[in-house]
Amino acid sequence: MTGVNPSAAALARVLDTLCPMHVVLDRTGHIRHAGPAFRKLCPDTPPEGVRLMELLELRRPRASGSMSSLLGLVGQKLHFALRRPSRTELKGVLVPLDEAGGGAWRGGAVLNLSFGISIVDAVRDYALTSADFAATDLTVEMLYLVEAKSLAMEELRRLNLRLDGARAEAEERAHTDKLTGLKNRRALEPLLARLAEEGGAFALLHLDLDHFKAVNDTHGHAAGDAVLQAVSDRLKRNTRQGDTLIRLGGDEFLLVLPDHGGAAEVTELAHRLIGDIEEPVPHGDVRLHVSASIGASLSDDYDPADPDRMMQDADTALYAVKAAGRQGVRLYSPEMGRMGATLPGAAGASRA
Repeated sequence: MTGVNPSAAALARVLDTLCPMHVVLDRTGHIRHAGPAFRKLCPDTPPEGVRLMELLELRRPRASGSMSSLLGLVGQKLHFALRRPSRTELKGVLVPLDEAGGGAWRGGAVLNLSFGISIVDAVRDYALTSADFAATDLTVEMLYLVEAKSLAMEELRRLNLRLDGARAEAEERAHTDKLTGLKNRRALEPLLARLAEEGGAFALLHLDLDHFKAVNDTHGHAAGDAVLQAVSDRLKRNTRQGDTLIRLGGDEFLLVLPDHGGAAEVTELAHRLIGDIEEPVPHGDVRLHVSASIGASLSDDYDPADPDRMMQDADTALYAVKAAGRQGVRLYSPEMGRMGATLPGAAGASRA
């Protein structure tokens, strides 16, 4: 306040309290005094002595920016933007000074400013506090409401995330076989429906364990569980991340292979699975032995792909393997479907 007469100093104190976002302009449009909140908008250089239009851009109404043109807008709502990179928008109203403030400010004006809708960003960008607003300014209460709403929305978002997570976990449990950790039969229908809708090539491998009943009967159900878990692990290590392994129930499994690579690759994989499954499973003092039979169907053979028909045909191919003596692989073909019950031993083929 150096060089300002006592009446100007008194007026400045009043303005600082009533409207902390004001500036006092002299007759040339230079800032002679700035309220404490406005000073925070100019953290690098004190605004006193700087022309107002070097700090602010008048956007509406259109005017030259000279002091005389500003005085022609007295009482109107003025729209400004800071010339700093933040481009913070401000609203203002101008009041002329006649005798107020004495000679130092005579012919000038007081410009009172506010942030309007940009207040939330301004509080963050300029580290404003409640002390930067007049005690009667409802902006502070609005900020409290905004903050409370933000906290409530954030808590609601977190709650929704927890609910989504719990729902996904429940769905995952509902579609997972507890013993093996593979998908269960509930997961099959939506998976096949999605693959059929997408139209890409996929293969179904229906795998049934040979001699599994003998393991259960001879060594008990704990031994049977150990075999099922070992088989599941061997299926996982022989398939890709995008393949889906399903335990249909008992000792039956289904492998769903997108982008299967063709009949030769499917057959090679099936033989590799059988070889791995035939490796003995250690259980206590015994080594348990099972093998596997596999029937497969390829979506390439259907136009369009029909998941229900493919399941039936993979099952038919599996029965053909069982009828031929187990421990083998068959890809379904139309000829196999026509043979039907004439397959050797098909009428009484066992899946044991």
